[in-house]
Amino acid sequence: MIFRVFLSLMLVVLPAMASSSELLARADTRMAMPGSEPMLEEHLNITKVLVRKSERRLYLLSGEHKVRSYRISLGGNPIGHKLYEGDKRTPEGDYILDWRNANSDFYKSIHISYPNARDRELAEAWGLNPGGSIMIHGLPNEAGDLAFAYAGLDWTEGCIAVTNEEMDEIWALVDNGTPIRILP
Repeated sequence: MIFRVFLSLMLVVLPAMASSSELLARADTRMAMPGSEPMLEEHLNITKVLVRKSERRLYLLSGEHKVRSYRISLGGNPIGHKLYEGDKRTPEGDYILDWRNANSDFYKSIHISYPNARDRELAEAWGLNPGGSIMIHGLPNEAGDLAFAYAGLDWTEGCIAVTNEEMDEIWALVDNGTPIRILP
């Protein structure tokens, strides 16, 4: 009787174990190896970057087609256009991604051409400094094991932040001189 129960159990369990290990073996061949670079489509021609602050999204566009989308973090006071240095707002309007820094205080950074002439004029009318050094960047270099804690928070001083992996992709796909539009 015990032998019969054991045999019945083995007839049920062994095929299930075999099919799950076979499935795992097939899945492993399709999975990216840890540390491998994400495959970038070389034919992508990013013509514009679009940021929708209220959605917390950054889009890479080729023509009018959205080809990539990223969750972003903004400044600690994200609503409204940047008015002055230290207001923790991310600017709104049309700018250019004009230069980059591989060795910044954050994981890579691409500079946004804020302030423009209109931004300077508005700040000066209030007797304020418009600020500058607004970037798209990754996490702070010292984030280490706490990198997960930045997800979903508005923590920058007015910049646009993504994960380091996403920053690698943006860095590779977006050229200096690419226009960026930042919408509320």
